[in-house]
Amino acid sequence: MPQKNIALTESIKKLSAVQSSVLVLLRLAIGWHFLYEGLVKLYDPNWSSAGYLAESKWIFSGFFHWIVMNPAVLNIVDLLNIWGLIFIGLGLFFGAFTRVASISGIILLLLYYVANPPFIGMSHGMTEGNYLIVDKNLVELLALGVLALFPTGYFFGLDKLIVQIRNRGLKVERKAAETVEGSIKEEPEPGVMMDRREILKSLLPLPVFGAFALAVLKRRGWESWEEKHLLAAAGGDTEAITSATIKTFRFASLKELKGQLPYGYIGNLKLSRMIMGGNLIGGWAHARDLIYVSTLVKAYHHDQKVFETFRLAEQCGINTILTTPALCRVITKYWRQEKGKIQFISDCAFENDVIKGIKMSIDGGAHACYVQGGISDRLFEAGKVDQIGEAVEYIRSQGVPAGVGAHLLETVKACVDMGIKPDFWVKTLHRTDYWSATPTEEQDNIWCTDPEDTIAFMNNLEEPWIAFKILAAGAIEPKVGFPFAFKNGADFICVGMYDFQVVEDTNLALDVLSGGIERERPWRA
Repeated sequence: MPQKNIALTESIKKLSAVQSSVLVLLRLAIGWHFLYEGLVKLYDPNWSSAGYLAESKWIFSGFFHWIVMNPAVLNIVDLLNIWGLIFIGLGLFFGAFTRVASISGIILLLLYYVANPPFIGMSHGMTEGNYLIVDKNLVELLALGVLALFPTGYFFGLDKLIVQIRNRGLKVERKAAETVEGSIKEEPEPGVMMDRREILKSLLPLPVFGAFALAVLKRRGWESWEEKHLLAAAGGDTEAITSATIKTFRFASLKELKGQLPYGYIGNLKLSRMIMGGNLIGGWAHARDLIYVSTLVKAYHHDQKVFETFRLAEQCGINTILTTPALCRVITKYWRQEKGKIQFISDCAFENDVIKGIKMSIDGGAHACYVQGGISDRLFEAGKVDQIGEAVEYIRSQGVPAGVGAHLLETVKACVDMGIKPDFWVKTLHRTDYWSATPTEEQDNIWCTDPEDTIAFMNNLEEPWIAFKILAAGAIEPKVGFPFAFKNGADFICVGMYDFQVVEDTNLALDVLSGGIERERPWRA
């Protein structure tokens, strides 16, 4: 037996049964974790490392961002990540090539740590278990270092069996060579053959792997019976069920992103052609008579979920959110804590006091402000259009672009007649052929009662136009509402989106904008 193997065997023998058992349990636990992480990613068609890499802010962040921006490279990195986790997990599980598996795991975890370290000011929420400098990646990395120094595969795993098989092969080769030379020396080879007990010890991880496989099957495989019926209900299988049709839910991932959104300008402010609306984040869902929806939306959009949605939007090229000053807190927290860069256009709506709303917005870092549509409409109906003009001038005095919003086309016309020239307009635009479009005062279900007149009038205005409520608060599908708005003169569209809609909506907007739009109104941005 080679001196290296003899020394290793002797060092292992010095460990007590309790010590060796604890090290084996540590190896099995980490192997379980790696293997599970790899399989979860393998069977998730939406998984990508893009989100994690895009959040990198430390050293090598430029390299990680380059990977995200190159789909072919990203695909290779994802495959290496998945299969690296699986093979490392299998090696640790069965105690096969334990030292190689441990060192490989250390390298992989070190890359995770470098990409998103848990340092002060770099909190990102992408890794659970962050404790300032220490996180779970660092702890598991150090544990693998212990396993690399104490290769437990030699006493509870396949490493010893692999070594024995390799040694036997070397012995046969040596004997063959000596036979050719005519000098065969028979020397005892201690430990060349393993007794039955040693073989059983080597195969000890098998029952644990059986438990792992059973758990995976219970989580995934046994659910296939239910999945089969769900697919049948959705028309994907031959068996039908008699209850109401249930469709499986799938949303697009960053791996399916078709590109980055194009940009336009309002003054010197660079804006993505699709702007994120803030109603779904703030809880103003306009859900008609579904009174529970606003509460549900607020419960869904806790701070961390808002940050995740903002990050995803930025990765898709959406660089602006349009919302009320009431959300200044969460936006400024995102800038400060998450180092986010999404821009903020404020509608300045606060307690029906537009000047107070403007001050709050400017103090909250708004990149542009406008008089919210509801406020403008009320001022118009009260014969106080001059106050809209005063608000526009006050916004300009604060050094940011100033706009006028409106639901009523008459409000826009009155402003034009009075000579008010904002830097941009924010006007509703949507079709009125959806089933709930019944324009009555008591129903919150329609926001642009005269889309044809709106299109015709806005065509003659020289200022950029942000069209909002283009989906009539969810009544119109994006594949219908997006082209309708862009083809009929909107320079930008404002769309409320959940996180699971961001990539799909971006792809739809890209399809419309890259399809050679025929529009009468020139692009004003």
